[in-house]
Amino acid sequence: MNLIKEDIRKLPFEILIDQKTISERVAELGSEITADYTGKKLVLLGVLKGCIVFMTDLMREIDLLLEIEFISASSYKTGTKQDSNMTISPVSTLSLAGKHVLIVEGIVDSGDTSVAIIEEIEKMEPASLEMVTLLDKPTSHRNKLDIKYKGFTIGNKFVIGYGLDNTQLYRNLPFIGKVAD
Repeated sequence: MNLIKEDIRKLPFEILIDQKTISERVAELGSEITADYTGKKLVLLGVLKGCIVFMTDLMREIDLLLEIEFISASSYKTGTKQDSNMTISPVSTLSLAGKHVLIVEGIVDSGDTSVAIIEEIEKMEPASLEMVTLLDKPTSHRNKLDIKYKGFTIGNKFVIGYGLDNTQLYRNLPFIGKVAD
């Protein structure tokens, strides 16, 4: 999004994590993942839609042959309040049996979506199953989660940008912004 400074001031957020900081952290995560998965069949399983920008940048920082797949999960449909009904679409026909699966999340909030996805993927008998998230909100977790790779830990804020949205808007901002009250 090519916004001039006057337009940015009109948007309902403040910048929390700038583009350079995100880029540096994504490169570090890519290096860690490369080291941990060298010699293994890695599948990045992106949770749509919030993962798309993060996953695209992350996979370019992973120096391995890998497969990618997506699953759709949503618990925010109408704005900044999490809905009680979560929807998860099935994983495609890609076989995950015997492969090392790394779930890619844009943000882990309550953890409900992550737990549901992990339960579904475990039924497919992967060799291993781990998670990477750009943003983690541990104070919002309602479930115990073991997230192996975390970009940034943030408080209980509703954030937008870098793939994350507010009613499908602001995903294309190159930074993470906190929605203003």
